[in-house]
Amino acid sequence: GILRSGPLVRANLAAILFAGSFVGFQFILVLYLQELRGWSALATGLAMLAVAGDAVLAPTLTPLLVNRFGNVRVIFAGLLVAGAAYASFLWIGADAAYAAMLPALILIGVAFALVYGPLTIAGTDGIAEQEQGLAGALLYTSWQLGSALGLAVVTAVQVTTLGGDQSEAGMLDSYRAALAVPVIAIAVAAVVTAFGLRTRPAVSSAERAVVAA
Repeated sequence: GILRSGPLVRANLAAILFAGSFVGFQFILVLYLQELRGWSALATGLAMLAVAGDAVLAPTLTPLLVNRFGNVRVIFAGLLVAGAAYASFLWIGADAAYAAMLPALILIGVAFALVYGPLTIAGTDGIAEQEQGLAGALLYTSWQLGSALGLAVVTAVQVTTLGGDQSEAGMLDSYRAALAVPVIAIAVAAVVTAFGLRTRPAVSSAERAVVAA
């Protein structure tokens, strides 16, 4: 019966798709940097630190935006930002400078800050008090499921596209093909979320606290 809630269903679908795209993108980017570019694990980890900007934005900027525009609009904006960032890597070359990748990595951190917290609100919006725990558990299960599915799909696409071609061009083509998966997933998540843009429920101080946390 809990699945009769439109906001809950949309939030869980968005969580699956967003988590899948987020994890899948990072996995392919790590392969690109280490296997194709020859970066060390330490250099790759330091390069990915740019995504961690959400740790600063989530408790500061996100609650203000949710209070001003509503959580669904903030989620939708975050999905668009993520989609633009992922799409920018579809044309990545074999010798792309880190400075060229950095803006997109920062945008991914911004997108995570805009999506993760507000989805927690959306996933429990309108749910009876005695079912809040169930709704919360369902949402976090969707995050885990999406992460596993995203990783599986991008890996399957990358390996299938690569075949037995271990050349630089073959590896680059396989990474580009796999990076299309996060772009498609985010596009679908944005479409799903758009159905909730017609309403803007009031956001309580308690809900804003959830986003900040």
